[in-house]
Amino acid sequence: MANQIYLFSLIFFSVLLYQSTTVLSFRKPFDLAKPCKRFVFHLHNVAYDGDNMDNATSAAIVNPLGLGDFNFGKFVIMDNPVTMDQNYLSKPVARVQGFFFYHGKAKYDTWLSWSVVFNSTQHKGTLNIMGENPFMEPTRDLPVVGGTGDFVMTRGIATFMTDLVEGNKYFRVKMDIKLYECYY
Repeated sequence: MANQIYLFSLIFFSVLLYQSTTVLSFRKPFDLAKPCKRFVFHLHNVAYDGDNMDNATSAAIVNPLGLGDFNFGKFVIMDNPVTMDQNYLSKPVARVQGFFFYHGKAKYDTWLSWSVVFNSTQHKGTLNIMGENPFMEPTRDLPVVGGTGDFVMTRGIATFMTDLVEGNKYFRVKMDIKLYECYY
């Protein structure tokens, strides 16, 4: 009986070891200096203020809780146009749909979950971006954690740079998206 358990264990761990080295040997290495796809876009956000229902692209659904001076607890949903240039009136190439919320009590800090939704002749599908966004920093790197359509199972980095802020009404973010795992 002990010999059978020993033999079974030996076979099981041998197969496991063989499979793990086989999978690792087929993994495609990537070079951070050479992404397989790269996009540079501009996100335009127009905050709803009670008077601009036709133009608003985002709205706070939970207002700050009053715990500090950094909008702690504010929750914003959005459906923002994304353009190739800085002009808000340019033809959108995608939309960013999702949400962000303020979670810093000692500084302005947000956490976000966005889908960059493409529906054009050039690209169809989504890129999913989520993570910590310390938006007072000049540049922020957020992970691209997946996608659908032309971007199925992709991974990469989205570097955000705030281009313009006009009070609480409008902001524009330059998004430099570099994909390192591309399957299409």
